[in-house]
Amino acid sequence: MTIPADRKYTESHEWVRVEADGTVAVGITDFAQDALGDIVFVELPKVGASLAAGKDCCVIESVKAAGDVYAPVAGEVVAVNDAVVDAPDSINAGAFDAWLFKLKPANAADVDALMSAEAYAKNIG
Repeated sequence: MTIPADRKYTESHEWVRVEADGTVAVGITDFAQDALGDIVFVELPKVGASLAAGKDCCVIESVKAAGDVYAPVAGEVVAVNDAVVDAPDSINAGAFDAWLFKLKPANAADVDALMSAEAYAKNIG
């Protein structure tokens, strides 16, 4: 399993990639999508929603289970990826390519406090 080094990670298996404009793209890790199995439904947060760090903000359902996605940092949703709503299986095809939503962090330094790829690899064993 590849864990891209250009991202930060959460214990609840979200990845965070800092974009050129200072926003962050958020998705789920390959570990999470593998645990869920074949993803059949994604419900994303609304653009403009204010999210609190660690709180559930969207739902991913698979043929096996439903799982919550948690906001990695506090911030405002500035974009959602409608392509994953239309084709939820795209997350299975490439979890690190299929971002779910983008946030404008309330505090950019909070992103730095998330796990590195190396720390996340140790966390999942």
